[in-house]
Amino acid sequence: MSKAVLVLFILHPSALIPFSVMAENLQKLKWRGQFFRYVPLFLWIGLVLFLSTGQASMSNTSRFVRPLLEFLFPNSPEEILIVYHGYIRKLAHVTEYAILAFWASRAFSSSNLIFLRRFWFLFAFVLVSLVASIDETNQSYIASRTGSLDDVLLDIAGGTAMLLVFYSITKYRTRHII
Repeated sequence: MSKAVLVLFILHPSALIPFSVMAENLQKLKWRGQFFRYVPLFLWIGLVLFLSTGQASMSNTSRFVRPLLEFLFPNSPEEILIVYHGYIRKLAHVTEYAILAFWASRAFSSSNLIFLRRFWFLFAFVLVSLVASIDETNQSYIASRTGSLDDVLLDIAGGTAMLLVFYSITKYRTRHII
């Protein structure tokens, strides 16, 4: 090793930092990565479970959906507006569980745990299915809501669609890395 390289190595600031401090900083970075990887997932699960309460029943969502529908379709009969409102609510199911699947895929596919990272698709699918089942079971106990197996299947379909999109994008990126 030449003298110039040796002097630069000795004088470099990282050479003066004890190894234990560097390891502690690395642990903080890992913890921060885990935090930002899983917190959005847990927050979204909380939001999904909150939306399964009476606060998101059809009568409560009609306060803002109904005026929008009346504005967009001013001459539509009452029955048609009710059907449109139902479609919007079903689309909300699909969207809400697609977002859940995205956060689960993001968390599990980049996890520090090898088995989670390797089988992220399966874990994300199971999580979406589990949350959908809990959501609809919870709704079956609330007077203003109805739990439905059809909604569970719709939720799982929305989650599965996002899982397939996420899988396709990750496969595309790994094949086209420069």
